Amino acid sequence: MSGEEVDPLAVTFAGMELASPIVLLSGCVGFGEEYTRVAGFSNADVGGICLKGTTLEPRLGNAPHRVYETPAGMLNAIGLQNPGARAVVDDILPALDFDETRFFANISGSTLEEYVEVARLFDDSPIDAMEINISCPNVKAGGASFGNYPDMSAQVVAAIRAVTDKPLITKLSPNQTDIAENARRCIEAGSDGLAVINTVTGMAVDLESRTPVLGNRSGGLSGPAIKPIALLKVHQVHQVAARHGVPILGQGGITSAEDALEFIVAGATTVGLGTGLFYDPLVCRRINDGIRAYLAEHGFASVAQLVGTLAAE
Repeated sequence: MSGEEVDPLAVTFAGMELASPIVLLSGCVGFGEEYTRVAGFSNADVGGICLKGTTLEPRLGNAPHRVYETPAGMLNAIGLQNPGARAVVDDILPALDFDETRFFANISGSTLEEYVEVARLFDDSPIDAMEINISCPNVKAGGASFGNYPDMSAQVVAAIRAVTDKPLITKLSPNQTDIAENARRCIEAGSDGLAVINTVTGMAVDLESRTPVLGNRSGGLSGPAIKPIALLKVHQVHQVAARHGVPILGQGGITSAEDALEFIVAGATTVGLGTGLFYDPLVCRRINDGIRAYLAEHGFASVAQLVGTLAAE
């Protein structure tokens, strides 16, 4: 040590040094440029940004409606609208400022082969890490989701691990029987980090027409409504991940420093912010300040010292 003071917000996640535990979540910030148009917002205030979900070929996404506000939350069924992996690598990544923060690709696919091809493209790019979205329909399995079955989840992770040395973060679905077992299998298959949780499946009904509001019928529920579910899942996954030294990106309803701190205490090394940005685009700096104040008040020198300190029963 050279005597330089270490920022208590700095964390190590999946082998990467992040300036803040805050990570902006996939699908909520486009390809890293959307909120930079807001006065007072800076990508430098966060440790990392997960880019929009990307598939091998361009996708138009689902039919409208795609977004619907619910009590204490939001339903979305965008359908992975994106220009395709090659366009992201060739046209979008060169415009990002990698000196400001870390950027993670979010890779999706309908088949194992598609996941691998997308990973190959991002492996040959400046992207810092890849988040594996295993909640998309698996066409070959008749519409099942990779992420709801540990064997299939592990197959995806192992196949991607074989074609890249970049850090892999597997995004776990809450819509499964045993998320801790799925986490264990993904870790054994080569995942360097785990994102917990993805959205909770839900729907909304238009009483006048007696039809589903969303064009896709169902969608993913996010926002404060799912926070209690997410906290429990982070705690459950931490019991497995901590034994392997694998960090968690905790997410689901975080809108304040207090929310973020609860996730860290439950076992998350980093915390994801998504729907909360829609409420307040400038919340990141306030969350950073709140975490820093809590650490100082309670005698913690760093976020790392607070991770997983939930008292035993």
